[in-house]
Order: sequence, then C-alpha cells, then structure tokens
Amino acid sequence: MKTKHFFLAIFAAVLLVFTSCEEETPTPVEVTSGILPAKFKVDIPNSLSNSNFTNVGLKSAENDTITGGAIYQNLNYFIAIGEEAADITEAIISHIALYKIQSVLELTYTSDDDNRVKKLLVESEVEFENRTWEYMLTISDLESEGNADGGKGMQVFWNNDPVEGIALLKPYNIDRVHDADAGDAAFSIEYSSKGNEKYDEYMIVEIVDFPKDPTNADIFAVDNIKMFVGKNGNIVDVYGNSNHPNAKFNTHSEVSGFNWAFVASGKQTEDIAVAEVGLPYSSLDSDSREMILVENSIKSVLSREMSDFIITEYAAIGITLQPEEVVAYLAPYLTNADAPGYFNTNGFIQGGTSPSGAYSVLESNVLELTPYNPKEISELAISFK
Repeated sequence: MKTKHFFLAIFAAVLLVFTSCEEETPTPVEVTSGILPAKFKVDIPNSLSNSNFTNVGLKSAENDTITGGAIYQNLNYFIAIGEEAADITEAIISHIALYKIQSVLELTYTSDDDNRVKKLLVESEVEFENRTWEYMLTISDLESEGNADGGKGMQVFWNNDPVEGIALLKPYNIDRVHDADAGDAAFSIEYSSKGNEKYDEYMIVEIVDFPKDPTNADIFAVDNIKMFVGKNGNIVDVYGNSNHPNAKFNTHSEVSGFNWAFVASGKQTEDIAVAEVGLPYSSLDSDSREMILVENSIKSVLSREMSDFIITEYAAIGITLQPEEVVAYLAPYLTNADAPGYFNTNGFIQGGTSPSGAYSVLESNVLELTPYNPKEISELAISFK
C-alpha cells in the first residue's frame, strides 16, 4: 500500500473548512432606560465557542494522526458564529436604546452606516409565532418598503417581565454599504430569561441564506445554521446543525450535501466541555440521535467516504483492495475522532476517553442531547411579520 502521506493529503482535503469575512461587531452600550430588553443572549463557555485555539491536541502514538483541532474546528467555529449573531443582536438593541424609547412610537432617521432613511416603528400587543408580545420594534429601509421583503431590516418582539423575545435581522436592509453582498441572508435569535422545565435561560439561533461564492469554489460552504443554547446553573448545553449543500467528502460519490450536526455540554466556571459530532446527509429526514450521531458519527462517515475513495482510486490503476483492509489502515489516522471529544479552554484534548472525573456530568448531559432533523435544517427559512 502507498505511503501514509498519500492518505494524509486526502484527509487534509476532507477536513477543509469554509472561511468567511469577519466584520467588526458593534460594542453594546448599557441600557439604562426605556422599554427595550437589556439582555438578549446566553453566554457560551470559551471551551466551546473559541474559534482561535492554539492547542490542536494530539492523542496518538502516530505523529501524523489527524489532529483533534482539525476534526473539531468546525464545531467551535459554528458555535462562535451563533454567539456572534446573538452579540450583534444585543449590541444593536442597546444602541437603539439610546433613543430612550418609552412607549409606542414611529420615527424616521438617516442611518450613519449607509446614509439611507430608515423607519423605526414600536407597537404594543402584537401577535407573532402564535403568542402575544408586549412590544414589537421594526426597522425598515424606507425606500424599500414596496419590495417583497417590505424593506425590513430588523424586528424584535419582546416581553419585559421576565425578559423573553424573538429578534429577526436582515443585514442588507440595515446597511446597504457594508452588507451589500448579504443578499437574502437573515438570522433569528429567540431568547428567554425565564427558561423552561430544564434550563434557567435559553436561546435559539437561526441563520439562513449565507452569501454564496458565485464560483462555487468552496464545496464546504454553509447556507443554514440552527443552534440551541440552554443554561442551567454552571452548565451550558449546546446542540445544532449547519448545512453544507455542496459538500462531498468523496469525489467519486454521486451524493452531495452534508449536515455538521453536534451536541455539546460545558461547565462555564471550569471552562471544560464534552462534544459529539455527526455528518449525516442533508437529505436525512430523521430526529433519531442514534441515526444522526452514532450511525453517522464523524468517524464512521470519514471512514466510509475515504474507504470508498481509496478503493476506487486504486481500482483505476489495477489494484483491488478489500474494504476491511482499508478501514483498518485508516483507523490510526482517526484516533482523535473517537466520540465524544473533550475540551478545555485551549481547545481539544482527546477523544473517546475522559481526561478526568470532572467531565462525568457533561458526558451524561451529552447523551441526552440530539441535533435537529438534518432535512429541516437544509430547508430552514426565516420570515418577518
């Protein structure tokens, strides 16, 4: 069989992740008056949301084993994107608070961002998503109100006691200069400070229609993301999916489109976490944890896709390989893909085996979590009122 470097080159291609431009996030200001909510997000432990790890943990005797940092890079990156969306929402709300909105009103103003006239409308007792909200704030691009999307750039529905609400944003209608390429991209943040039967507080982040590369050069580009974050005391649970409609890990495969589906649980004070990741097809219509995270675990999928690729490549030069032979050969390279993965503030530590008893509660939590139905994420949409 060929050298290990051949296989490492294959894995390097497989684990390629999408890149995106980073824009400066508005700095929140303290909300001291008015009816706008002062908080609209759940903080996530750095062990899960940090996308700039310096530690790419290696837990294997093989020096060329694929690192855990590479395998789990998307997990941290997608969680960081979700948290960034919540940060932006909270920052925008806090800046709107400078108008000291006390009640229902309507006004227009010229945006400092794109120098276009915007309309700000605050209404009370509004129906949305099958419930009544104390207030609704809408910001629209005045000249675009005749468009199909009504020119809406932001809508926030909320109650103040306790604070809970839904914020919808379409960046293009907020800032036509800096977000000129955002197109139909939109995101939604649902937040509740009163929580539910399991969590003290929670938020749900949805992002749809990420701007696409017209050349389709990045086959791993994402279009939709949905993520749940629930906090109970010192514990924060996170689960969700990102959809990659053109992803193909095996160039010989006729099937494309994968979800990056994950569950994770972290301790905020200790900054440690446990995570499990699956790579189901985007077309998979299932709510089963077993199907999404076990049958389609990252290790199983990479083993399957790479085995098929290698067998096909060798067959082209007249060499017949048995599937079990290839899987056994690939195994050492996927040591760090053993589930679950363990993290600390510096990133990935190891996979499969717990570093210490401090992770036991998190291990139990992760087993109770399930990502969203992959097909539903591939069809995700956001609608304004």
